[in-house]
Amino acid sequence: MIYAENILICIAVPLIISLSFIHGSAKRFTASFLLGMGVCLLAAYISGFINVASGMGSEDTAIFISPIIEEIMKFLPILFFLFMFMPNDRALLIVAVGICAGFATFENCCYILSTGAERLTYVLIRGMAVGVMHVVSGLAVSFGLVVARRYNMLTIAGVVGALGISTTFHALYNLMVSEPGVGTAIGYALPIVTAAALYLPYRKIIAAED
Repeated sequence: MIYAENILICIAVPLIISLSFIHGSAKRFTASFLLGMGVCLLAAYISGFINVASGMGSEDTAIFISPIIEEIMKFLPILFFLFMFMPNDRALLIVAVGICAGFATFENCCYILSTGAERLTYVLIRGMAVGVMHVVSGLAVSFGLVVARRYNMLTIAGVVGALGISTTFHALYNLMVSEPGVGTAIGYALPIVTAAALYLPYRKIIAAED
């Protein structure tokens, strides 16, 4: 058994102190990273409660419930930042990546501490598959919001559509890796391949605001 709250404090305190010494995009990213870790803890509480209350079992919860809970929890602060501060596309992507990277990092730390890090294969899978998957899903929803805003489609339907993109990607990954076989290998490769595919549109958005 691990105490996730204590792990969060241990990681968060140096980052909180560092906020006093950094500025601009670095400060925005670090604050978002901290927020992402907190969101991860809250998502774990909610998923754990639903797991116990519904009696679905850990595997079914991971496939059918966790993607919805986790993506909504990551999406809400991104949406709040978008509507409250009306940031440009670059700032929105920085915040989204920070939140998702913080979420992925904290989740990986908790899993590794609870299961051990003796197997290099497992560690690589956690980092390059699960961790990247969270970042990619956040980028996907951010790109959806960017496109919706550019084409004046930032309505309830546009927002729900952007959330649906990330939730579907997350659920597809969880489903593919749930059973051994070819599907698992494809699922593990999917986040890296998707991240590479998203790099070009990301660079175009950044270049357009330089």
